[in-house]
Amino acid sequence: MRSNMLTSITDGIMCCITGRTLNVVGAIDSVESSNGYDYVEVKPGRVLRVKHIVPSRTPAEEEKPVEEEGEDEEPSGKGVVHCKRKISVYRNGQVVIENLGDVIRSEILHCQNGNTDPSSRVEIELSDANATSSQDNSTNTCANGGAVPEQGTAKRRKRKPKKTVMIDCKKRITSCKGTHSDVALFFIHGVGGSLDIWKEQLDFFGKLGYEVVAPDLAGHGSSTAPKIGAAYTFYALAEDMRAIFKRYGKKRNILIGHSYGVSFCTFLAHEYPDQVHKVVMINGGGPTALEPSLCSIFNLPTCVLHCLSPCLVWSFLKAAFARQGAKEKQLLKEGNAFRVTSFVLRAMMSGQYWPEGDEVYHAELTVPVLLVHGMHDKFVPVDEDQRMAEILLIAFLKVIDEGSHMVMLECPETVNTLLHEFLLWEPEVAASEKVEAKQTTENNK
Repeated sequence: MRSNMLTSITDGIMCCITGRTLNVVGAIDSVESSNGYDYVEVKPGRVLRVKHIVPSRTPAEEEKPVEEEGEDEEPSGKGVVHCKRKISVYRNGQVVIENLGDVIRSEILHCQNGNTDPSSRVEIELSDANATSSQDNSTNTCANGGAVPEQGTAKRRKRKPKKTVMIDCKKRITSCKGTHSDVALFFIHGVGGSLDIWKEQLDFFGKLGYEVVAPDLAGHGSSTAPKIGAAYTFYALAEDMRAIFKRYGKKRNILIGHSYGVSFCTFLAHEYPDQVHKVVMINGGGPTALEPSLCSIFNLPTCVLHCLSPCLVWSFLKAAFARQGAKEKQLLKEGNAFRVTSFVLRAMMSGQYWPEGDEVYHAELTVPVLLVHGMHDKFVPVDEDQRMAEILLIAFLKVIDEGSHMVMLECPETVNTLLHEFLLWEPEVAASEKVEAKQTTENNK
């Protein structure tokens, strides 16, 4: 640690004297095979490393994909959900969401260890009653995470909203098995990570027969590192992910994102609602627009950040893991996490500007979402993920008591089980039948 710090200080001083930026990312040692890694040029000179696992299936092993409806046909049959909600935005910044479609109930998300403690899980139940606001202090929160309007809400809704968004469509939610040839899983890491943080998930789902895609973001892992800050804005990285999605996407795609990577999953789900079948958000935070902090250590000059890099790595280890032992240090090393250059790190943090990604943007999503949160996460408070679960139309929140920000490294078996159950989940009966059952129950009260 001491030698690393002395080296960093020396390099940082040379950087300040010469004016050179320390932003060259060398290739990380990896085992390359014919079907292991692809190097995709998303733009001239901008090459991303991609882990692409393609299962080898025999005709006997491959199940028939889910039948698709015609372009002019509405989805029908088992698993069809009527997604209908009205989103009203008022001039005072208040957002009121009225859920007018089907009720979604689920008993998924039980770990193999049998953990069914209500305090470790928040399940959102959508009803056809008026519900929730984004910054409304006069709503009460139910025990299951839903929102109940108070009497004053009706008066407020008589005002003319500044903007109204209507969502009205039918979605067919189906089970996605590894034997289905029309399913692909995309894993997207966050700032400072690499595709290697998903090693346990890639191995697990690859063995189950899923086609798996995991890219290194620009400047991370073994992807190229452009020497201009504009290469690391949210929009530049989002376009990279669009290119990867268009190259490898299937009919039914599941997006799994961690931390900053969740924003790219949200972007793709919003852009391609018919192709994105389900989304998993791991420690992604609340449904708020991205804006870089003006008072941040990452605003310091690159050479200063380079001098501080050993301290930053130590701070990341302490904040990102529930425990800070030799095992966690090894996991951090194997995952190539927080091993980007100071230039890339500074550019990534200052480039997190995405004003469109606000609560309304998230409320417009009709895709089912699983939120996974590590209880000891010091970067993302649990109430942010709870807020996200309230805003999303179809969402389930699972809190892992033993995990922190890097929960997929700390508790891989638990995370893998949750993800697999979510992939296989589909409504047991048609959603319209659930609405009838709810109405019958209310009439009998």
